[in-house]
Amino acid sequence: MARERDIDKTGFVDNMQRMFQASGMVGGVAVRMAGHKLGLRSNKTSHAEELRAVLGSLKGPMMKAAQLLSTIPGALPDEYAEELAHLQSNAPPMGWSFVQRRMKAELGPGWEGHFRSFSHEAVAAASLGQVHRAALADGREVACKLQYPGMAGAMEQDLKQLKRGLGVFSLVGNAIRQDEVYTELAERMREELDYIREASHVRLYQHMLADVPEVTVPHPVAELTTGRLLTMDWVPGRSMKSVLAEQRSQEERNAIAVALFKAWYTPFYRYGVIHGDPHMGNFTVRKNGGLNLLDFGAVRIFSPRFVEGVLALFHALRDGDEERAYEAYYAWGFKDISRERAAVLNEWARFFYRPLMTDHVCDVGESNNPQEARKVLERVYEGLKRTGGITLPREFVMLDRSAIGLGSAFLRLGAKVNWHRLFMELTQGFTVEALTARQKEALEKAQVSPAQ
Repeated sequence: MARERDIDKTGFVDNMQRMFQASGMVGGVAVRMAGHKLGLRSNKTSHAEELRAVLGSLKGPMMKAAQLLSTIPGALPDEYAEELAHLQSNAPPMGWSFVQRRMKAELGPGWEGHFRSFSHEAVAAASLGQVHRAALADGREVACKLQYPGMAGAMEQDLKQLKRGLGVFSLVGNAIRQDEVYTELAERMREELDYIREASHVRLYQHMLADVPEVTVPHPVAELTTGRLLTMDWVPGRSMKSVLAEQRSQEERNAIAVALFKAWYTPFYRYGVIHGDPHMGNFTVRKNGGLNLLDFGAVRIFSPRFVEGVLALFHALRDGDEERAYEAYYAWGFKDISRERAAVLNEWARFFYRPLMTDHVCDVGESNNPQEARKVLERVYEGLKRTGGITLPREFVMLDRSAIGLGSAFLRLGAKVNWHRLFMELTQGFTVEALTARQKEALEKAQVSPAQ
């Protein structure tokens, strides 16, 4: 079978095996999830652990989808969300002979002539590909991200199983409908397979963060980038995991948190763009506490009116203006919103925005305590069931993912920052017209498709 995989250029063999493995896993777990919602007796914790173990062995797109779902309120029962949140995107790397064949397929038989050196071992491995450190013929150090073979087929198989699992859960969990969530996840995940598109996202972030010295965005090498190979500058830095293991001063930890805040929210509030995957493997820490952004696959472009709605909800909650809050939810994309449902969602939103409304130095745990978060979400979930449920809009998914991921990083850093002041400085003077003009210029320069 190993030999068959070697010569199978379409990925058919691996994808068929993956389909049968994923189908059995998703079908069985989805039925048990439905049983939990109906109140039937079962060992929820062991089934959640089983799901995590199977997804961890599958790697690739299915695991990435599971990680995203674990951050969306109500998408999965708590026990499953907790287990899936621990999944790590560390897949077994391809061997050197396989890498040679893949590089030849992307750059041609003389591919090694582009490099002075090329590491035989991967320096990082993730769910869709792995990274090699190399030096170009002129000595410039670069990182080469090479996609695993058969990922396009694996993506489609995994998305089918994901849709099936969500469909079973939705039969008994009507508080939060997931149709738009699936559509958004599928579209964003398919985009992550296109490394030429990702290179355009790199150029976009270079433009948007050009005036943010705390953040470094590597330069892509266009002539050595294809749909399945992305070559960028190698930027020195240390993993967040290693930094967290050290006894860093409060000032140093605060500096890292501020850099993270600016790296994620400067693009959003000034250009309508969000990076949807702030897990620790997607950035490294510079010696001065700044950040290197390394991965740009999960990028979402919003309409300026959506960003206006996010800000309008903040101001409505701050001022106690329920009518303006109702209108803001509609701008977010909650098309089946009613005033009763808006009142339920306001409890979640007040918790969500609380760090930004707290005008003094504090850590995220003081304003957004994880134990309180669980209670808030439970009350919101029950309130939505009582009022007939709601359809989560597509626009909610990546913004929510970013906020939760960043909140987790801030908690782990133990950062103490005046988040309100950072937010107000960033959004001061916001107008839809100014954002529209900035977004148009940035997308044209980076050659990125406009907002959807």
